[in-house]
Amino acid sequence: MAKVSIIVPTYNVEMYLEECMESIQRQTLRDIEVICVNDGSTDSSLEILQRYAENDERIIIIDKENGGYGIGMNVGLERATGEYIGIVEPDDYVPLNMYEDLYKVASEHDLDFVKADFYRFSTNQETQDMHLVYNHLDKTGEHYNQVLNPSENPFLTCFIMNTWSGIYRREFLEKHHIRHHETPGASFQDNGFFWQTFIYAKRAMFLDKPYYMNRRDNPNSSVNSKEKVYAMNIEYDYIRDIFMRPENKELWERFKGYYHMKRYGNYMFTLTRIAENFKRDYVMRISKEYKRAQELGELDLSLFTPLTQDKLALLIKYPEDYYLKYVLKVKRQKKSKADAELKKIKNSTTYKVGYVLLYIPTHIKYLLKKMFRKKKQK
Repeated sequence: MAKVSIIVPTYNVEMYLEECMESIQRQTLRDIEVICVNDGSTDSSLEILQRYAENDERIIIIDKENGGYGIGMNVGLERATGEYIGIVEPDDYVPLNMYEDLYKVASEHDLDFVKADFYRFSTNQETQDMHLVYNHLDKTGEHYNQVLNPSENPFLTCFIMNTWSGIYRREFLEKHHIRHHETPGASFQDNGFFWQTFIYAKRAMFLDKPYYMNRRDNPNSSVNSKEKVYAMNIEYDYIRDIFMRPENKELWERFKGYYHMKRYGNYMFTLTRIAENFKRDYVMRISKEYKRAQELGELDLSLFTPLTQDKLALLIKYPEDYYLKYVLKVKRQKKSKADAELKKIKNSTTYKVGYVLLYIPTHIKYLLKKMFRKKKQK
């Protein structure tokens, strides 16, 4: 059994694939297996993978017809035999010591998963100059380099979302049958995988050292797609379905506020990404979703900034005004009913309490809420 199985879900990335494979093949941790899932590429990606596999028995190629990122990742997970599992997107690459360092930490601390900070980068094609941006998983800096229990600490889901900057114990993934959503294409299926690992893991660690190199100049990346309008909504319906399983009732009560906060951030990202002609309909769709969440009592406004609370109130009550003000950025000449409604909300006790809670450190805020719930139950 290899120490780490590295899954490379591959589809039409001939321009970047050699750099990716070189970085994996030359890892200082030699006891690895590399599972390359070719998802029906129509360029020379398969030939590149075959060339590497000819000279390295650790490289396994699964060649399948195109089915989408989620299916490809799940095929790789089923084939993996390693103690831990890593993921490298084929247009990214990793430093040569990444998996040796992560495996050492994971095995020493008996972790379900370990994740590290990372870089996003883009390269100027004319000058070949690289622009690097350091990404801290934990913007507070309070939770690095210590064993944590994500299943008991929902505020950890506030960390930057990705699935590839760490490694996961395969036994842990199998125990909870953690897999990707099998929707067509590359449609943000990493979100569901992220949430499952966080709600089920008992032992995890986050390292304040950057390893993974995440490319941001691939024009074919799903983050640049203007036509995938509702992919994120479908993914969050899938995540909610996981929470709605009878055995996850307690987890839902613990995580629901953070679920809606994270979902809102991803929906706002979608608004910046999709084509202009889809944006009005998209605002109407997410308005309905958040109105329903409000009616079900699932929103925790204290998790949002005061400005976001204002935006959310407007989105729920007056989506047309939200669209004009924040999407089209049209300035209204006179105050509307929405303005009066927002003023009323700002004067409410709930809003004021939420505003105060905003400035309490996250971990203290969570403990206070936990104590309050216990008191209420008595």
